[in-house]
This record gives sequence, C-alpha cells and structure tokens, in this order.
Amino acid sequence: MRDEDEDVANDPNYAFNPIQAKKEFKVGNFYARKGNHPAAAGRYLEATRWDPGYSEAFWKLAQVREKLSQYQQALDAYQRYIKLEPDSKQAKDIGGRLAALEKQAKEIPEEPEKQEHPSTATLPRVFRNP
Repeated sequence: MRDEDEDVANDPNYAFNPIQAKKEFKVGNFYARKGNHPAAAGRYLEATRWDPGYSEAFWKLAQVREKLSQYQQALDAYQRYIKLEPDSKQAKDIGGRLAALEKQAKEIPEEPEKQEHPSTATLPRVFRNP
C-alpha cells in the first residue's frame, strides 16, 4: 500500500533551499486544512530540513505534532521556533504551554512508529512468502 505522501524522497541530500521549503510548507498547509495531520507534519518537517531558519514551518510543525499527541516533538519544534523568533507574539504566548507539554511528554509515551512493511500474517496463505 502506498503512502499518500510517498513523493517525499526517502533520504535526499538537504541543502539550503528556501524555494523547496516554501513548496513543502504550502503542501503541509493543504494537508492540515484537510485534517491529515501526519502528512502535514511530514511536509512541515521537510520544510525545516530545506530551510533550518524557517520559523513559520517550525511553528506549524509544533502545532500539528501537538494535535498528534507527539508532545516531545512538539516541544522541540516550539523551542526551535522560540530560538528563531524570541521577540514574536507567539513565542511570548507559548511560554506557559511549554511546561504543560514537558509534563505531557513525560507522562504519555509517544505512539510507536508505524511499521514500514506490515506483517504478512494477516494475508491469505497464497500471498505470503514461503
């Protein structure tokens, strides 16, 4: 089964590319509007890899990670945003939320990573590998 966001390369060589970062960000916004938060998170993450100084991508990534209950990753993204934009209104507003996220990150374990290839045990015998 193909992932709907499979066009994101598995391991590209990241170099500073703000144009590619903006493209990834726009696609992330599309997925976020559709409610597909895992795909949005992937695209926002890609945007931050193409442009590590793209503060808005870190902001959106943090928000989506929080919706996905990935509290430690949300915390990391918020902290990166604050480093990039220490005087912004958002940085001042999320100061109190960071403590709550730290608490949630310690209390609630993150979801295990999805298996890249699902088990074949549920397939009919004719489709399983010998």
